[in-house]
Amino acid sequence: MGGWRDLAACRGYDTELFFDHRREKEAREVCARCPVRAECLDYAMTTKWQGYPTAGIWGGTGKMQRRGMKRRRSNGKES
Repeated sequence: MGGWRDLAACRGYDTELFFDHRREKEAREVCARCPVRAECLDYAMTTKWQGYPTAGIWGGTGKMQRRGMKRRRSNGKES
């Protein structure tokens, strides 16, 4: 690891928290206090690895939120 991940509020949490839809609220609360939330979201929006990060909570957003963001970007409505 390294870089922004070392500063992430989720560091030290069980990663399963961010992939368990029943615990989504708890995961988003961790993200809400994260100093590198934007970097995490950017990673999720630009990286694909074995289905991740299309799943789970990244940068405080869920899969459907990120899908909508990507759609708006591709339509030129978001920069």
